[in-house]
Amino acid sequence: MAIRQEKTFDAACPDCGAVLKIDAATGQVISHTPAPRKRTFEDLETAARSMREQEERKESIFRQSVEAERNKTDLLEKKFAEALRKAKDAPEGKPLRDFDLD
Repeated sequence: MAIRQEKTFDAACPDCGAVLKIDAATGQVISHTPAPRKRTFEDLETAARSMREQEERKESIFRQSVEAERNKTDLLEKKFAEALRKAKDAPEGKPLRDFDLD
């Protein structure tokens, strides 16, 4: 009886770092070992500080949007007045079309 040697090899994923055990004869994946998870923060204090900074940024953006909404009516009124002034200053008459220029 011939003893069949099973050849397997490990392959590491260059992107995520996972390890695949592959059967050499069939080319099929036998097992998969996921890469260890990377820690986002070193400690709890750093994570808490980051959360506080994120909350401050959110609050700042909200305050800016509230201020923009308060000034929105004034801005729209100024734009309307400018457009009305331009309409009054424009020459009266029929507007030219590209077809009329031929």
